This record gives sequence, C-alpha cells and structure tokens, in this order.
Amino acid sequence: MADLQEASVTLPSDPASVTTARRYVCGVLAEWGLPAGAPAVDAVRLIVSELATNAVLHTSGLSPTFTVDVRLERSEQLHIGVTDSHPRWPRQEVAAVQQDNGRGMVIVRHLTAESGGSLQVTPTDDGGKTVWIMLPWAVPVG
Repeated sequence: MADLQEASVTLPSDPASVTTARRYVCGVLAEWGLPAGAPAVDAVRLIVSELATNAVLHTSGLSPTFTVDVRLERSEQLHIGVTDSHPRWPRQEVAAVQQDNGRGMVIVRHLTAESGGSLQVTPTDDGGKTVWIMLPWAVPVG
C-alpha cells in the first residue's frame, strides 16, 4: 500500500447528501481493504453521517457545498475531514440529554475516543473550517 492514499468528494449542502457522503466513505474504505462488516465501519459510518449532517444543517445556508476528504497515511492512520465554508465552529460543551439537537458532536467525540482516535478542527482559507477525525487503521488479518 502507498504511503498516502487520498479520496475526496464535494457535495451540495442538502440533506440527501448525507447518505451520499456516508456511502462514499464506506466505499473508499472497502477499496482500501476494510471489510464492510468490520466493527470500525459502523463507527466511521455514524461519524461521517453526523459530520455531514452538521455541515448541511448548521451552516445556515452559508455553505452551498461541503467536502469530505479521506486519507490513509502509511496504512496506520485514517483521517476523515468534513469541510464547509461557514465560520462557526462546533461547540465544545457536552449537550444536555434533554436537548433535541446538538448531540451530533457529542456522538462524534465519543465514537472517536472509543475508537482510539482524536478530533481536530482547523480553519480553511475561505473562513470556514474542517472537522478532522483521526483513527487508527486496523484492517483485520485473515
């Protein structure tokens, strides 16, 4: 496997794009050797779904598209980034259980930590941001 593998897709900020983003990432991971039934796939599927939903719902129409980047570095570290052009960053506080919304990033943070990964938000040149999830890459042997 190469030292760096990359894939990217830009989608309209439309609710239907959440499913497309999720399927795209899972397809890329399957091409890179992660079987569809691997436990990590479920976590990645939910993380991508939550990040894409945030890019669609919480950008107040100020980001007409969002981009999903997938990178695998040296077959050890998986990076998934969701970029939008809205300047507001995700909230850091933990959502209250009774809230009807705002739990997406709590779910993302929990799944990322549970998978042994980390989360980082970085600014983009257009004033937006990318939410990066870094996870250990573990393809089952056998």
